[in-house]
Parts: sequence; structure tokens; C-alpha cells
Amino acid sequence: MSGRDLFCQPRRFGRGAALTLVFASVLVAGAATGSLPGDPGEGGRSASGAAPSPAPAGHSEDVTRAAEEAAADGKSPMEAAERAVSRSGDRWAAVYSEGEYEEFEASLDGRYTGVGLEARGDRDGRIEVTKVQSGSPAAAAGVRAGDRLRSVDGRSVEGLPVTDVVSLLRGDATGATAGSTVSLGLERGTRAWTETLRRALLSTDSVTVRRLSDDTTVITVAAFTKGVGDSVRSAVRRTPAGAGIVLDLRGNSGGLVTEAVSTASAFLDGGLVATYDVDGDQRALHAQGGGDTTSPLVALVDGGTMSAAELLTGALQDRGRAVVVGSRTFGKGSVQMPSRLPDGSVAELTVGHYRTPSGHGVDGRGITPDLEADDGALERAETVLSGLGDVP
Repeated sequence: MSGRDLFCQPRRFGRGAALTLVFASVLVAGAATGSLPGDPGEGGRSASGAAPSPAPAGHSEDVTRAAEEAAADGKSPMEAAERAVSRSGDRWAAVYSEGEYEEFEASLDGRYTGVGLEARGDRDGRIEVTKVQSGSPAAAAGVRAGDRLRSVDGRSVEGLPVTDVVSLLRGDATGATAGSTVSLGLERGTRAWTETLRRALLSTDSVTVRRLSDDTTVITVAAFTKGVGDSVRSAVRRTPAGAGIVLDLRGNSGGLVTEAVSTASAFLDGGLVATYDVDGDQRALHAQGGGDTTSPLVALVDGGTMSAAELLTGALQDRGRAVVVGSRTFGKGSVQMPSRLPDGSVAELTVGHYRTPSGHGVDGRGITPDLEADDGALERAETVLSGLGDVP
């Protein structure tokens, strides 16, 4: 799994708990995916961008009641909400301070506080830098792709999940902001050294496009931030006629559900993308018409492909639009909605689950690729595309 110190899903189950994350194939920063404040068909979005709605029914009533009672007693509504969330067993619930929620929303706009690293963990538990963002603090310090990240602020990161490493880089446990410092232990060949970087407010393009050959275009979606759907549609339109497309969703841990649906619309001519329930009320997400339904398409996924990225993968697979290559996806198919608490903090709570067009439940199961591939997955995707291109 790989990630970026970019999108983080702050999930606080108790005061002082580290904000954990959930976004992107590059030191993940990001956002809970599958969050839907309101009906996405009516402009609702994943955990951000829209004003938090009144708390929906279910265990959210207990959380809201606890916060209101705390406020009436002169105690902290946020702390009361965190305790109620902890008791609920809702693993994807999040309680944000007002400032944290604003930062969370910024991450969904493609802005984040970090040092500009992309990294991945290998099978031996080592963390390798895979990319350094141009103009970032990491780039200014001379950090390069291929460097090994050994520690963050003196804590060894070997064996840690990439998401935990990202949380350390961002300083989530301490509420670190732009301008704060972080010490990185690095290794390059036989050289080992420590570099102190100052975090900065950075922006990123969640969609990158590259041509592998005249016959293959790779569209990588790191996270479903604002505007991703339009960017993917634009990339598809620029793809040469007859060329195959690899949609790389590896490490994409989600984002705005509406952007995932918009991305699906780039490859579908209308129709069902997913169904979901909100406290038992069944709803559906549909693609817009007019997408490219003819270019050979492979979706690349791995264990870091989560939530909204799984929603998109499931739609393309079930609708017969793409061959899915890689390894089983993470398995987060829950739907969250945020609600404002009396002190301005925000509780984001699970209210339901989504299913793929064929009715496949993703939560706890993930999506099984059509073709299993780990190392060499991109090369396998190219081979599949060459075969798809031969099919009339």
C-alpha cells in the first residue's frame, strides 16, 4: 500500500488520539470516503464541502444527545461526542474540532499540510519514498524518490502501515499546522542522515496522465477531490482513438463520492453506479450519459483502494466496462454523514452501506480483481489492453 502526506481522514475516538487517514496512493491525506451529507444526487458530497446536516437517525442521536447534554452542563460537547462514538463501535466515525473539519474540507479541495512526499511500504515493512512534489519542503531538502524513510520525529516507521506514517508526517496527533517542523530519518544507499523539514500548505493535482505508448494512456487518480471527474473526462477525450486506458486507482482511499460518480460517467453512458442506504432509506447513484464506452479499459487496484474508489471500481466491473487487475481492495463500503455539534465541532457518523450495481456489498469484503497481479501489475494491465483492443 502506498500513500501521500496529503489526504487524511481525521478519526478521533478520544482526546489525544492520533488522527488517522484514508486517502490516496501517495502518503495519503485525506478524507473519509463514502461520506454523504445529504443526497449525492442532489449535490451532496462526501464528508465535506457542504454544511453539516442535522444528525440523522440511529446511533448518531446518542452522539448528538451526549454533546447537547455536555453543553448544557458546561462541559465539552466534543469530548462527550468522542466518548459516545467510542461506545458505539462505529469504526469509521470521526469527531472533528471546528479547525480540523476546516482542514479536512481543504484536503478535499486538493490542499493539504505536509512535506510533499509520496511513499509506499514494501513487504518487509520498509517505507520507500516514491515521489517528491516539486517545490515542496521535501524537494528543497534534497529528498529523492528511492530514499528510505526510517523514522519520523525519532520514531521508527519500519513495519508501520503507510497510513500511520502519513499521520506522523502530518503531525495529526499534535494538530500540527503549516510552519511546524518534522524530523525525518532517511537512508540512501550506505548514507543515513536526519533532515528537519518545515511543513507547508501544499496543493496537488489528484489526476495525472501519461502515455506509456501510442496504444496506452495511464490515468492515475490519487484521490477524489473537487474537479477530479472533469479532469478524468478531459483526459479521456484527449486519448487517441483506439488507444487503451489504464485507470490506476492503487492506493486511492477515497474522497468525494460525487467525484467518483462523475469519474464513472467518463466511461459509462448513464446507468447505475451504486446503491446505498441511509438509515434504511434506499437510494441510488447514476452516471451521466455520454461517456466513452468503446476505449479498452483496465482498472488497476490494490489493498489501498478504498471506499469511493471501490465504488467506482465496482461499477466499472459490474457493468462490464473494465477489466479489474491487481489485488483485493480494502473493503470500506460504509456511508458517513456529518452533523454540527453545539460547540461548532462536527461528528461524522456511519449511517449505512453501499452496494455495487449487481448488489455486491463491499464493506469488510472488498472487490476481487478479474485478474490477480501484484508486482508487475501495470505490465499485466498493458497485456490485457492489447487483448481487449483485438476484440471487435
